[in-house]
Amino acid sequence: MLEKIRGKYNLPSLAGAIIEGNQLVASGAVGVRKAGDPELVTVNDQYHLGSCTKAMTATLVALLVEQGKLRWNTTIGEIFPELVPRMDPSYRGVTVEQLLTHRGGVPADLSPGGLWARLWRQSGTPTQQRSVLVEGVLTTRPEAQPGTKFIYSNGGYAIAGAMAERVTGTPWEEMMRTMLFAPLHMGSAGFGAPGNAEAMNEPWGHTIKGGRITPVRPGRRADNPVAIAPAGRVHASMADWASFTALHLIGHQGKGSLLKPESFVKMHAPVGDYAMGWRVLHRPWGGQVLTHAGSNTMWYCVVWIAPEKNFAVLAATNAGGDRCDKATDEAAWALIQHYLNGEVGSRTGPGRGQ
Repeated sequence: MLEKIRGKYNLPSLAGAIIEGNQLVASGAVGVRKAGDPELVTVNDQYHLGSCTKAMTATLVALLVEQGKLRWNTTIGEIFPELVPRMDPSYRGVTVEQLLTHRGGVPADLSPGGLWARLWRQSGTPTQQRSVLVEGVLTTRPEAQPGTKFIYSNGGYAIAGAMAERVTGTPWEEMMRTMLFAPLHMGSAGFGAPGNAEAMNEPWGHTIKGGRITPVRPGRRADNPVAIAPAGRVHASMADWASFTALHLIGHQGKGSLLKPESFVKMHAPVGDYAMGWRVLHRPWGGQVLTHAGSNTMWYCVVWIAPEKNFAVLAATNAGGDRCDKATDEAAWALIQHYLNGEVGSRTGPGRGQ
């Protein structure tokens, strides 16, 4: 099923998974790790998750809220008092909840004033690199008055990650490993593009422009700057991504581990149609569903969770650009139908339309 879609869109590889409850019930991966190279992908290979990292950062914040180290209404001004004299006054009262729902006024584009270019040049620790982003954003005017407008912002999630670092004294990456990845047994999860340039041990990312497919050598330029990691730099195997997805699937049902039921209610409550790292939509085949896509322009992935039907699907490719969004959407829809038609898992009976 996946190979048919991969071939249709001429992708290097395509991977998919189906989750029922807290179990991975089907997975597959087809294609090659690098265009022009014969090394095939496997179901254990790692895929870059792009902005699907955002739900992970929101989950980390929820853990810190339960520990009493943050509140949902903790403000930027409280956490970074040394910046208050130079901070645009509108940012002082912005809460971590507003940042996680893209309502904090933080710009979508970080290039004005040369900030994005400066982030590429940074070489300090991840926390130090995020501090450059925090200061660069907060000392300029917000794109809109905080609380008034949805602005999808990687910068906002980076600031939320920096707030978590400040209250714990621990780098975001270390917190993710110890507080989220370890309890969920996500041994493959890491940061940046997977693999290395010396061995074809993991898929490489690719760009697709028109009919041209170009492999991207693993390394510093194979992902976005380290500063925005809380917004989109996690990679993982499909099985490990499924572990995180299952946490939210059963958590939405009030049966989740790691966090209290009220924390899942909070994270999944939309402001408009966006919650904390999830779009909340309605579909005839699933009722209220949670979804998100992720891409660093060299990879693309998508997740759909249907708590009312007790299942979720994942689809990912090691390419970004033209047609990758359509390909993963088509793969996800094929997996949804596969599940609803009773071809996998415990469900029986025909599915319903898109």
